[in-house]
Parts: sequence; structure tokens; C-alpha cells
Amino acid sequence: MEPLMLDGNAIGGLLQDVFATEMTTAIGTCDNCGAAEPVGAIHVFRGAGVLLRCPHCDNALMTIVRGDGSRIWLGFPGVRALELVTQPSPARP
Repeated sequence: MEPLMLDGNAIGGLLQDVFATEMTTAIGTCDNCGAAEPVGAIHVFRGAGVLLRCPHCDNALMTIVRGDGSRIWLGFPGVRALELVTQPSPARP
């Protein structure tokens, strides 16, 4: 069975569960070709887990496997950097 290819927006909810922040706008840099793209633009393949591949060179960037209950396994074999933009903390009185 061939895995279904989508874009990174298809796993926005899963990424938010893992990272507790909006991840489709995070910028991932491929360790193979150096391309930097928003996670929402990265190619996603669903199978036994989720595989994210670089849309420029097809390098495997990230793997996500959800197990039974509360276990999630993450791998970042091809990510040179992952840039997250966080919201500033509210000013404290």
C-alpha cells in the first residue's frame, strides 16, 4: 500500500499536540539541501506513522509515531534547524 502524500498543514493538530504551539508556520531547514520552508509546505506521507520530506530534495526531515495512550515518538533525522515563533509573554504588573 502506497502512503498518502499531503502537505504539512494536514498534521497541524498532531504537531500542536506535541509542541503545544502552532507549528505549521515554523520554519524547518533541510540538512541535505539547505532549503528553509514553513512546516505547512513540507510534504507529508502517512503510513504506520507520519514522515515529513523536503519538497526540494525529498530528504526525510521528521518522523512522528503515535503509540497507544500517551506515547509519541519523534525523530528529526534531516532537520538542520527548526525555527519557532513564540508569542511574547503578557506584561506583568
